[in-house]
Amino acid sequence: MRIEVICTGDEVLTGKIVNTNFSYITQKLEDVGLSVRWETTVGDDREDLLLAFRLAGERADAVIVNGGLGPTVDDLSQEIAAKAAGVELVLSEEWLSKMQEYFARRSRVMPPNNTKQAMLPAGAEVLDNPIGTACGFAVDIGKARFFFTPGVPRELRRMLEEQIIPRLLKKSGMQAAIFLKRFHSYGIGESHADALLAGVAELVPDGTVKLGFRAHYPQLETKLTVRGRDMDDVRRKLAPVEQEVRKRLGNFILAEDDHTLEGVVLEALKSISATLTVVEMFTSGQIAARSAHLPGAERVFRRGIVARDLGEACGAVGIDPGSFPEGVTRETAEAVARAARRYTGSTHALAVLIEIDEGADRLEFGGTICIAIATAENVVSRRSRVVGGHDWVRLGATEMGLDCLRRYLKGLPVHERIDFEKIEDPVTRDR
Repeated sequence: MRIEVICTGDEVLTGKIVNTNFSYITQKLEDVGLSVRWETTVGDDREDLLLAFRLAGERADAVIVNGGLGPTVDDLSQEIAAKAAGVELVLSEEWLSKMQEYFARRSRVMPPNNTKQAMLPAGAEVLDNPIGTACGFAVDIGKARFFFTPGVPRELRRMLEEQIIPRLLKKSGMQAAIFLKRFHSYGIGESHADALLAGVAELVPDGTVKLGFRAHYPQLETKLTVRGRDMDDVRRKLAPVEQEVRKRLGNFILAEDDHTLEGVVLEALKSISATLTVVEMFTSGQIAARSAHLPGAERVFRRGIVARDLGEACGAVGIDPGSFPEGVTRETAEAVARAARRYTGSTHALAVLIEIDEGADRLEFGGTICIAIATAENVVSRRSRVVGGHDWVRLGATEMGLDCLRRYLKGLPVHERIDFEKIEDPVTRDR
């Protein structure tokens, strides 16, 4: 099936906002075995929109239009859709009533211009939006079925998943049961994972299992899309493939499906009634930010210490910074982790210390990352050299710190070489 996505709005066309909606739409369609053939971005201009709708209606089977469903004068999607379809705009009493209820539940009076959002092309199919006032709708233009969606990301996502994808699958005539299995990993690049998993999809020879990747540093998502007659057929096909993926990627898999690295760490700490203190440098507190807000974290997360430099990190846990003339080393990280655990009374402490290379923020520069995990019984640590800009080092250090803690709690080796590390002289490697 030939699918086109049309994104509308001057702010998208001029680059004033990043068009994350398009990437989300295409990823979700790919996940269910549907591919986008064309993408068009159009500003808030009536003639340009009309031309884009008519062109898409001639070459595509299905078109998803994003944006332009608001109450203001520059929201033109309903008006131009009606013109392209050759029908009138009519008031949807059903949607008007829903909007009035939406405002009433929030003890607000609906502004008169919101009525515009209930004006739809005659004969259009309403696509429900349970979390907003923008009414989605579907209408035929030319040879294609058009699906109009709101620009607000959370509203788009829910409408896409609940309303549009099921309709597209039915229209495409694809097999009824489709399942997406996801593996999240850290420390292994896309090309490396592709080589490790060569031939894995062929374990099911009928071509109904598709292997794919989505790289978003510092993580890699490995995807298995499986089609079958029904869910029992899907599970039968998936079982040997997912088992082989786990075997080949091994310790690099940090979570699966909707689970996250920080969620896995939190659950592991909760399972042993543990508490955690984190000391982090140069990460802007990202480890604490990713962990402390999770449900149940109030019983686990004892303290988050965010420091700009080694002196602040040491001072925060009662250590004399002058004790470490060599700066950020494994020994320094171990001492900070031990002190943080004692200082806060937690069962576990994680120290992530970073020393950025001097000079401009350049790709060939990087930073030294020293990580330590302390308990009452022992302390483990690792040192890594990561090359890249400041943001690359910051993201990598955050992920590495959480992943080391995951590995420690799961009984896995904390120090296992990753693809993002720089190979160093063995004399200085373990300093």
